[in-house]
Amino acid sequence: MPAVYPAGRLDKDSEGLLLLTDDGRLQSQIAEPRYKTEKTYLAQVEGEPETQALEALRRGVKLKDGMTKPAKAARIDLPELWDRDPPIRFRKNVPDAWISLSISEGKNRQVRRMTAAVGLPTLRLVRWSVGDWSVEGLSPGEWREIAV
Repeated sequence: MPAVYPAGRLDKDSEGLLLLTDDGRLQSQIAEPRYKTEKTYLAQVEGEPETQALEALRRGVKLKDGMTKPAKAARIDLPELWDRDPPIRFRKNVPDAWISLSISEGKNRQVRRMTAAVGLPTLRLVRWSVGDWSVEGLSPGEWREIAV
């Protein structure tokens, strides 16, 4: 039986799509930034995403370890997602919103650091897609085999 490896990773506070493969070349193409595989995240952020914050994400954000590449960023309606366990903290007096953010690099905790840098701390982070593969239609813990 061939060994199976994750193509990329999720930190313990994130959820969503995780690709597993026994193809080392495919794993490398997905995980390594030089291949620029686009990853789309849905992020519930604290605050109201103003135009200037979204534009900053689209231009690239200065982080401690350098500038990020430009991202695709947009405010989105509340997505239909599974319940989170444990649920995120809810503060009655602090608004929250959802954004979609697509990046083609993979710095450590990059999406969280990008949203924080523009004044929108991430409350919940879901990796929605990697390249052409998406978590759409899957429940937590569910998987499907795909041919490449």
